[in-house]
Amino acid sequence: MKLGGVHHLALVVRDLAAMTRFYADGLGLAVVRRWDDAAGAPRAVWLALDDHAFLALERPASAETRGRRADGDEGWHAVALSIAREEREAVRERLRAIGAPVERESPYTLYARDPEGNLVAFSHYPDAAP
Repeated sequence: MKLGGVHHLALVVRDLAAMTRFYADGLGLAVVRRWDDAAGAPRAVWLALDDHAFLALERPASAETRGRRADGDEGWHAVALSIAREEREAVRERLRAIGAPVERESPYTLYARDPEGNLVAFSHYPDAAP
């Protein structure tokens, strides 16, 4: 068996419209497909990450709302999206402009939160910032 790259990431969200605005309108990820439930209400939005992988924003199967995980909890910590080192400051400005300022950074990565508090990283590793 040989595993390839990432096919897609799925994120269950409380507010599908707000999260779509953040990732599609705010960050510029292209909408690949929209899915409706049996009643015709929006159920999921797929956003392109590259030529093959996508981010799936999905409403939960039930109306139950779960709390946010703390950074130290077990499980996925962050989603890291690739950026070019030369785009670092433009990404920082775009995040500030959409109300998601950088909350911490390393020489390789900027970290911010989406509208539901998920940690999103923007990384240009292994090229360190000047």
